[in-house]
Amino acid sequence: MSEDLLKSFQEAYRNLELLPLVQQNDLDRFRVDYGNEVIEELEQLVEDSPNADGKIIFTGHRGCGKSTLLAEFSRRLHDRYFVVSFSIADTIEMSDVNHINILFAIALNLMSEAEASRVEIPQSTKEPLYKWFATRTRTEEMKFQGEASTGFDFFKLIITKLKVDSTIRYEIKQEFERKLSDLVARINEIAALIQLASKKEILVIIDDLDKLDLARVNEIYQDNIKALCQPNIRIIYTIPIAIIRETFLSTLIASETNNQIVVMPVLKIFEKGKNRLPNSVPRQEATDILCEILKKRLATNLIESHTAEKIVVTSGGVLRELIRIANECCRICLRLIRRKTGEKVIIDDSVLEQAVTKMRSDFAIRLSKIDYEILQNTYQNFMPNDPKQPEFLDLLHGLYVLEYRNDEPWYDVHPIVVETLKRRGLINGS
Repeated sequence: MSEDLLKSFQEAYRNLELLPLVQQNDLDRFRVDYGNEVIEELEQLVEDSPNADGKIIFTGHRGCGKSTLLAEFSRRLHDRYFVVSFSIADTIEMSDVNHINILFAIALNLMSEAEASRVEIPQSTKEPLYKWFATRTRTEEMKFQGEASTGFDFFKLIITKLKVDSTIRYEIKQEFERKLSDLVARINEIAALIQLASKKEILVIIDDLDKLDLARVNEIYQDNIKALCQPNIRIIYTIPIAIIRETFLSTLIASETNNQIVVMPVLKIFEKGKNRLPNSVPRQEATDILCEILKKRLATNLIESHTAEKIVVTSGGVLRELIRIANECCRICLRLIRRKTGEKVIIDDSVLEQAVTKMRSDFAIRLSKIDYEILQNTYQNFMPNDPKQPEFLDLLHGLYVLEYRNDEPWYDVHPIVVETLKRRGLINGS
């Protein structure tokens, strides 16, 4: 076994596991400059809001790079705003997310960030807030001296308890279900204290709400969008792209947020229909970006250059799919190195084919007859018969179908799934 080669692939494997990029060190090492137009659009909505309480909806395919972009966006605005950015998945068990614990998480993370940033809120003002959180999360037994580090640990403890203890989440929901205005008032009180002490307006960014299943997202936004818009602070909410394809809900969200909806598009590898043509050439701009992302994480001596370009095409332009394919290739190579002592191992077309075969099987195992019909129709027409059909929205949410944008949105089937359709004789196999 080549120890040097093994270590090189292990390092690449660890690098590929880093997604999304949130920590500053990871952003500095691995981020590739793209999505600036989306950042500019978000910045314009934040900066030019007529009031300090605008709500923005940020959407896009799962894995298209939203979290990494939001981390970069947060960094750019940090000097001008008191930015509180958190993942709902780090605060609440995803299967139990609702509008009440989203609002409670906002209050909690505001205080946690204030303590971490050493915002000088008077101790006499902080103590009642500590007690308020302690009472509702069963942490009354803890004693505090008021130091910022102690307070920070306290709120980190509460965040941990909120994530793992379903009883606490249930009790919070029961308490505020009929008096939501009390919870909103507490958020506004905390925000006002922070703004006064920090001399900055507040921006809250809530990531990973787009990773909820569609049924829960419908419940949260359809029935409670007004509640989520009540706090008197700027908030960016993430939602699945499938939601804005549902007419009633998307209209409701647009109305409540003053149509402040920002879509992060998938990188378009081919112009519409060009990938159906023989000897088609992918768009250079998109290819360069995705190849650069691979180079940042995977040393060039570990992969054939033409194989890297094939991984780009196979990803469909979805960042997470690019990383997922490369990650699977690394796993295969690590096994080969341990199996074939002394032989040269590199990510080439044969390794890529093994990786794609496994992923194709993972995709196919969940498909129904109706799904296949929708995928066939979408591939042939770049649009399903009914883009509001629940099964189509599930396919969109699950990356079986990818949305691209020119003057108008159009759809295509994930390149890995296309091969499954060909093998089943549902589309031309050439």
